[in-house]
Amino acid sequence: MTDDAEEPSESPRARLARKINLLLDLHEIRGAGPLSYREISQVMAERGTPLSRSRWAYMRSGDSSLAMEKELLQNLAIFFGVDRRYLLDDATEIPELVEAQLGLLKSMREARVRNFAARQLQDLSPETLARLRDVIDEHVRSNDEES
Repeated sequence: MTDDAEEPSESPRARLARKINLLLDLHEIRGAGPLSYREISQVMAERGTPLSRSRWAYMRSGDSSLAMEKELLQNLAIFFGVDRRYLLDDATEIPELVEAQLGLLKSMREARVRNFAARQLQDLSPETLARLRDVIDEHVRSNDEES
C-alpha cells in the first residue's frame, strides 16, 4: 500500500489559466506560431467580447476573478477550436486531441534541446556525449513518471 500525498487543490482561476496556456501551446504547435495579444484581442472584439491587455494577463496568470466572464470564455474556446464549455466548466478535463497534441509539443521541445546540445557540444568526446545523453534521458524519464 502506497501513501500518496494529496496534491493541493487548484483554484478555478489557476485551472483556467492552465487551460488557456495549454491552448496557446496547442495553437503554436499547429504551425500557427505564437499567438499575440493583438491577434486574440482583435478576434474577441469582433465577437463582441473586448479583451484588455491587463485582463488577458490576469487570465493567463490566474490572478483575477475578472477573467471569469462566461461569454468571453465561450468565445475564446470557440477561437481555439474546443468545446464551448471547456474554459467554463472547472471539472472539464483536457480534450483527448489537445492532450495528444501537447504530448507532441513536449517531444518536439525535447528534440530541440537535444539538437541544440548536439550542435553546441560537438567538440566533446563520444564518452562525454553519451554520459550527457544518459543524464538528459534520465531527467525526461523522471519527469514522465511524475506526470
